Formats: sequence, C-alpha cells, structure tokens
Amino acid sequence: MFSPEGCASILWRTAEKASEAAEAMKVTAQDLRALEVIDRIVPEPVGGAHRDAPAMAATLKAALVEELSALDGRNPEELRAARAHRFLRIGNGG
Repeated sequence: MFSPEGCASILWRTAEKASEAAEAMKVTAQDLRALEVIDRIVPEPVGGAHRDAPAMAATLKAALVEELSALDGRNPEELRAARAHRFLRIGNGG
C-alpha cells in the first residue's frame, strides 16, 4: 500500500496533494473511524503535534489511560474474540 504522499506523487507528480490522495484512498482519520478501523480520533494541539510535543503526549496519555481502563477486568479470551470479530468484518459491511 502506498502512503498518501506516494500516491499523490504518482498521480499528480507532487506530494503536495497528499491530503487529496488521502481522501481518495479513504485513509483520513474520519474515514477510518467510520469504517471502525480505529476507535477514536485524538485531536492534535493547534498547529500540529510537532509544534507542541508535550501537549500531544499528555493528550495521548489521557486517551490511552481511558481506553485501557475500559478494558480492565475483561476476560482475555473475550478480548481476543472481540478483536477477531472486529477485524474480520472490516470491508465486509459489518
């Protein structure tokens, strides 16, 4: 699979159209959320994660703690079965 930048370079001969390629490839965060490939979208600080790494780290930590807490106490076999079911239905319309 190509990255959006690689796809844009092939289609338009410039990586500057990576956002258009990502939309066409259906790999934007919103697309992946709608397809249930990801659980949630973690917002970046204003200007992007690279501009405020400590704020991004704190946001990620809070999201990870919340997501892992939701799994606490669940049976490992149940978790494996749920994960398998989730990934088997991707691309099959549910």
